[in-house]
Amino acid sequence: MFYKKRRLFILMISLIIIVGLIGFSLRERTNLTIIEDFIHDSVGWAQEVINMPIAFTTNVAGNIKEIRNVYRENQQLKSSLDEIRQLEYENQELTKEIDELKELLDKSESDFLQNFDAIQASVMARSKDQWFKQITINKGTQHGVEPNMSVVTGKGMIGKVQTSSPFTSTVLLLNGFDRTNRISVNIYKGDKETDNSGFIVGYDEETELLLLEMNDNDKDLKEGQYVFSSGLGGVFPKGLEIGEVVDVEADRYELTSIAHVRPSADLTDLNHVIVIDRSMTTVDEQTEEEES
Repeated sequence: MFYKKRRLFILMISLIIIVGLIGFSLRERTNLTIIEDFIHDSVGWAQEVINMPIAFTTNVAGNIKEIRNVYRENQQLKSSLDEIRQLEYENQELTKEIDELKELLDKSESDFLQNFDAIQASVMARSKDQWFKQITINKGTQHGVEPNMSVVTGKGMIGKVQTSSPFTSTVLLLNGFDRTNRISVNIYKGDKETDNSGFIVGYDEETELLLLEMNDNDKDLKEGQYVFSSGLGGVFPKGLEIGEVVDVEADRYELTSIAHVRPSADLTDLNHVIVIDRSMTTVDEQTEEEES
């Protein structure tokens, strides 16, 4: 019983002391006691120690989240840039194809082609064996395409039909021509045809130019003059533009002139072409045949 009263007495004394300390500490004072300073500093130091790893962890988590957001935005930007590049490429290709189709339309509606049966075709593939010298088009004998017919684009002649099947044909390009299938040509100065004539006898792989061999050593042949098919030989109709003379030199015996001709049409970038049926003879050719 005594111990119980004693414990109760001690508890009451402790409560009185605690209440007194609380009341004392709540008073407005400018100076703290040594014990209060120690407790205040200890609590501040402990809070700082505890808050440092918490703040560090919070900052790391925030940085990781920010990095993820930046990475996600970066991926989205890359995807958008890829889409923009693809759209730009497709736009360039469509613009190029539209321009090519316009040139073909103008060519097919020209007075020159009105004298022929023009068969429009699209390029399907290039030959694996002769990648830069042959193409396959999507028109064949069922469409009126036959071997040795001339093939042109809106800019000029590119070659002739080599073989034909019912629905496709193979075209031999000008850069695959040699002396066995040479082209008889005339030279034009401005809009006027000159008396200069010769043959396209091959292709120079190094310069990527056609080789023109004149019938004589004509000193009037100059750079900048244009070369057209003469109509002789029975394969190519007269008046098909082939290219432009870029240089002229005499052969080693100075008996004939040799010239290099840049093709008017781009032989490496072909999508749409026109096959010319020469069975419809032009008025000029009829006149030449009557005169001969």
